[in-house]
Amino acid sequence: MRTLIDFDDAPVFAVPTAAGVREGVLLDGPQGWGEFSPPAGADDALAARWLTAAMEPSTVGWPDAVRGRVPVSAGPPRVDVAAGGVDEAVSRIAALGASADLVELVCQNADDAVAVRRRVDVPVAVDAALLSGHPQGADVAVLRCGALGGVRRAMRRAEKLDLPCAVAFSGTTSIGLAADVALAAALPEPPMVFGPVPEWLADHDIVSHSRSLVPVDGHLPAAPMPAGPDPERLARVTVTDPATVARWRDLLYRAAALL
Repeated sequence: MRTLIDFDDAPVFAVPTAAGVREGVLLDGPQGWGEFSPPAGADDALAARWLTAAMEPSTVGWPDAVRGRVPVSAGPPRVDVAAGGVDEAVSRIAALGASADLVELVCQNADDAVAVRRRVDVPVAVDAALLSGHPQGADVAVLRCGALGGVRRAMRRAEKLDLPCAVAFSGTTSIGLAADVALAAALPEPPMVFGPVPEWLADHDIVSHSRSLVPVDGHLPAAPMPAGPDPERLARVTVTDPATVARWRDLLYRAAALL
């Protein structure tokens, strides 16, 4: 699939957000566009999974949807186990009281998730990437399309875990977000969808206003492929700094070497 995409001319973008600038690369393939935007500090293995996810819509396309739109919620409260440890996480969840019917745990390993879950009465959601071999660590598996390597791989992970699922948004633009929606639309059982839709899309999306993913009546539409970038809107966020472009090109090629 790599030979079908020109990495050398793929545009690098930088989108300003309330939490800082988010960068990535757009990939143009024979089927359409994909977004490669692994988080800062991602190692080559994680970047390779993000690249697989970005190449999926631009080459083979996504699996067929079984629903035409997906509901979007703000998502449950998140408790960072890695920052404060198991005891503090348990205390924070207890302090939420009856206001929480689900909590997402931010963990570095499945053992911490298992330890917290055993000590709380509130159902917990955990990143599916941590749960391989440890489904007892969560009541809900959180699927993130980029980190799991695309829609198909995320669906296979969900099938193996055999847990209720939620889909969390990981895309930076409507092109990346469309992959998260495609995953939610293709899962056999309707998942929870953890939003919200990124607030920066209103001013800094790269597709046309009419194709930008904006909830209507609390839902987002599923599409067979993402919209292509609008040239004028893309130009506003395209990176021209040689060092930044070179850094992303290097990450692309290192990730591609692992595929």
